Amino acid sequence: MLTPSPHAPQRNPGFARMFAPGRLTLGVLFAIESYPGDAPSMRDQIRLARGVEQAGFAALGVRDVPLRDPGFGDLGQIYDPWAWLGYVAGQTEAIALFTAAVVLPLRHPLHTAKAAASIDQFTGGRLVLGVASGDRAVEFPAFGVEHETRGDLFREQVEYLGAVWGQNYPQIRSSYGTLHSADPVPKPVSKRVPLIVTGNSQQSTDWIAREADGWITYARELDIQSERIRQWHASVEAAAPGAFKPFAQPYHIDLVADPDAVPTPIHGGHRLGRSWLMRYLEGLERAGANHVLFNLKYGSRPAEAVLDEIATHVLPRFPSLDRAR
Repeated sequence: MLTPSPHAPQRNPGFARMFAPGRLTLGVLFAIESYPGDAPSMRDQIRLARGVEQAGFAALGVRDVPLRDPGFGDLGQIYDPWAWLGYVAGQTEAIALFTAAVVLPLRHPLHTAKAAASIDQFTGGRLVLGVASGDRAVEFPAFGVEHETRGDLFREQVEYLGAVWGQNYPQIRSSYGTLHSADPVPKPVSKRVPLIVTGNSQQSTDWIAREADGWITYARELDIQSERIRQWHASVEAAAPGAFKPFAQPYHIDLVADPDAVPTPIHGGHRLGRSWLMRYLEGLERAGANHVLFNLKYGSRPAEAVLDEIATHVLPRFPSLDRAR
């Protein structure tokens, strides 16, 4: 059994910008635009990303969608996540870069380890690695991976990444082959890149609380999500007493011009005004959530106008932690 090296994710600037006990921060998911269908235009993304960073958001989120699935409905930022992260890393300075999420079973873990550690080194530790087992069955045959095995492969890869990052010249026998007499490089800035598990990824909450550095799961109504958050923190305390392992969620928003517009459901979130958005976020923070990643796909207003309104009226209450007082 491989044992990952001890790791304090708070040492990573990306993790520290996004997460702290009792605090909620905000991020924005690429593509930073609203769009019908599954494909964004990807226009002005770097200009918008720089604006997100300058405004004081904590993170930029990057999707991993290997293939176009006509039944899924969203291609994310379209481009390969590692190529896109490298591009965005070179155009930003301090904002956390958060993968939401890399589908581990569809890649060899050595490729994931090297790509993630490279981005981590390029950015001085700004990468926070959201990982998942995959939710689109159509992708798996193309990669020669059995969909039913994704949970087992996910656990194996999490263990593999910890060994490769935390040891020099690790010796590993796995379903991916045998590694010996060679050292995967580079190593991350701080032992390993922080790992945030997405959804359940075919795992129990107790396993996630024990093996990961945090958890991001889907948006729910506040009372339901509050109970989920309580259960998460209880699982963390049982698995690693005294440890801080954050809770995060994505959130689709259509922020309308009327600040008092009451919430109505949309896929993965709400159409609402900023007063109700503030109430929802404050409720999440009271419940123990630590980060919300906005998805603007279903917006009815230009993304820039929405971000300006959030930056002016909402973000001062939930600044990134390097700007917090």
